[in-house]
Amino acid sequence: MNNEFDAIVVGSGLAGLTSAAYLSRAGYRTLVCEKGQKPGGLVGTFQHQGFSFDTGIRAFENSGVLFPMLKQLGVTLDLVPNPISMGVEDRIIRIEAKESAEQYGQLLESLYPENRDDIRNIIGQIKLIMKYMEVQYGIDNPLFLDMKKEQEYMLKTVVPWMFRYILTVPKITKLTEPVTGFLQRFTSNQSLVDLISQHFFKDTPAYFALSYLNIYMDYHYPQGGTGSLINLLVDLIHGNQGDISCDTEIVALDVEKHTVEDSQGRLYHYRRLIWAADLVSLYRLVDPGTVKDSIAAKAIAEKKELLAGKAGNDSIYTVFLEVDLVKGYFSSRCTGHFFYTPVRTGQSAAGPVPLGQDRATVEKWVEAFLQLTTYEVSIPVLRDNSMAPEGKTGLIVSALFDYNLTKQIEEQGWYEDFKVFCEQAMVRVLDAAVFPGLKDSILHVFSSTPVTLAKLTGNHEGAITGWSFTNRPIPAESRLPKIMNAVRTPIPGVYQAGQWTYSPSGLPISLLTGKIAADQAIKDLKKGKA
Repeated sequence: MNNEFDAIVVGSGLAGLTSAAYLSRAGYRTLVCEKGQKPGGLVGTFQHQGFSFDTGIRAFENSGVLFPMLKQLGVTLDLVPNPISMGVEDRIIRIEAKESAEQYGQLLESLYPENRDDIRNIIGQIKLIMKYMEVQYGIDNPLFLDMKKEQEYMLKTVVPWMFRYILTVPKITKLTEPVTGFLQRFTSNQSLVDLISQHFFKDTPAYFALSYLNIYMDYHYPQGGTGSLINLLVDLIHGNQGDISCDTEIVALDVEKHTVEDSQGRLYHYRRLIWAADLVSLYRLVDPGTVKDSIAAKAIAEKKELLAGKAGNDSIYTVFLEVDLVKGYFSSRCTGHFFYTPVRTGQSAAGPVPLGQDRATVEKWVEAFLQLTTYEVSIPVLRDNSMAPEGKTGLIVSALFDYNLTKQIEEQGWYEDFKVFCEQAMVRVLDAAVFPGLKDSILHVFSSTPVTLAKLTGNHEGAITGWSFTNRPIPAESRLPKIMNAVRTPIPGVYQAGQWTYSPSGLPISLLTGKIAADQAIKDLKKGKA
């Protein structure tokens, strides 16, 4: 086996596969190393007893990135609209147009009539932020355009957009404070603040959280499930003679020899390396003392110090339900992608996460938290008839959940009991509220925890979108105009891509940084840089 490669990509999530797709398409010998049993990372679709379920992300947002990338790569992904619905208690609305901000305001006013003026001021801010974000994501990203073939689009669309963007960026920058603090400037009602903000990770920037109505209208669902995009990229890489090696965990990196070693002792030589996996693991492998370039060695040491003790973003608890109910039962209540809060109280009422507490205390807190939190409910069969057996429905029900608490439970020895406890509690909540009869219709139920995600993906603390916003500072680039620099590392010959390289992150950032890292590597390879 020839283990000499022009480029090696570590990690086969969307960022890694995007990098490999562009590298192999450009004719460079490319290897993707994936520690798991199959490619995809947090994105994928699996089958169980005739039901198809998505892992990780439940649908795809375009954001001016996905569609132009697919076009540039010359591939087609069969996508259908992914309408979003939002509900609190017995009030449910569909997010279908810009006017949905008004509908959302009316929903909130019906819950909190005493805070009508506060809500109108908050909705005003949401509308303003939506306008800003329309500019930010208002065009196909120029990085996915052919400058020669699409000159007219560049001149008539991109150039005028750049002037609007330059004027808008400072306005967005002023809205980077955590959304909870931002909302508290408009209302003293903590329940109202919770209801709006608990959809999001702790300390999510206000501009990102309050633009979600725009983002929801940009979602699409791939036929066959979210794993269809993974399959498409894998086929593209293989079609261009690229290699993907699963069950291949990289355990050593020699910066001077340009080699990586896997857990089986196999050595691979690279000209350029793109690290599209967990960044904590990358810097764990690099010893600054072995790097000859003193400037690089110092920068690597500083980066290792910066990463020390930094937390991953929130993780999720997910329950997969196979139920003996027709899809019409659910479509009469919500769309196939549904954000639902059972009660208006707000999850702050559950109190702080009970780290260091005994089982009884933890169970009491979890019970309260699961009654108060906001759920993301995905019903694949409402968007693709092939995703469940005839006359039955599969549901994916998720809630943000703390990794450290889950790890504590595992160490205390009641992890499997905890999973059953959560599965039953979440079903009870939904049965008593929006889906009556659900509990008695279940054919099979199983779940995934933050610990599951950490083990399967290798992501630091089971995080699903990179670094926590609570880190000070966040160890990643967070200025969109500087995203081109986000892929650079102080390690000679090594680039980075994915959710750990830029914050806030998601699918568009993974695709974007994957493309940028590949472009930088291709540029180096063309010049024959060592």
